[in-house]
Amino acid sequence: MWPEPRRACSAVEARRVLLLPGLACRAGDWDAFADHVGDRFELWDVELPWHGVEDLAWTRRGDLGRLLAGAVADAGTRFDAIVAHSFSASLLLEVLAAGMLRPVPVVLVSPLYRASADDFDWATISHYLNDFHLIFAEALTLRRGGGRRADRAARLLRDRIGPYGWTRFFELYLRSPLLDLGAVTAPGLVLCGDGDIATRSADCRRLAAALPDGEYRQLARCGHFPMAQRPGPLADAVAAFLDDLAPRRTAAVTDDVSLELM
Repeated sequence: MWPEPRRACSAVEARRVLLLPGLACRAGDWDAFADHVGDRFELWDVELPWHGVEDLAWTRRGDLGRLLAGAVADAGTRFDAIVAHSFSASLLLEVLAAGMLRPVPVVLVSPLYRASADDFDWATISHYLNDFHLIFAEALTLRRGGGRRADRAARLLRDRIGPYGWTRFFELYLRSPLLDLGAVTAPGLVLCGDGDIATRSADCRRLAAALPDGEYRQLARCGHFPMAQRPGPLADAVAAFLDDLAPRRTAAVTDDVSLELM
């Protein structure tokens, strides 16, 4: 499950970007995004237990953050940024807040976040429990086309993930107001679609505002899966985010040199 290059960049100073699909998603869901990225940076993939539904042992574990941190650390390389989607984005945020990974710029695509524990009520639980399959239906429609088959397949996928998988998903969501976001010192871009059925744009705005160095971007005419629905604008947003970091890193290196000379 260790990261490996998906598409190398010919540039000598290629920016290395790790992609993390969400719950029951797969590396292939990023194909359209990768096509739009072109040779702007080097993309890496990693397969984590919740990216598939063949082995559900992960649903009974309470250390998913350690699995994520371990997979990134075991790559043996330094990433210039991590782009994570949905469940993986929320888990990555938790890992960084806990100091389980070195600070690294992140793009959090459609993360699940609430600013206050009081924001959770019974209606919230009902929505994410009873309509959980609709998130998968959207993904399957993008892969296969719509209709009854996508809805039926989504319900089967929901049933396959089961109560334990849903509980891991929702308890991660419930912990989000408790995170020490002040500890996430690296720059972060929080991004979601204006038609997302799982992630509320207002919550993404609050998350970006709560990060010490966060910014928010909303994609028009987009749902929960920007990498497939709006791959071009998503690729441009990630590239612009990384381009903006370049002069800041150069300035930081200059400052370090100056301090050494003193």
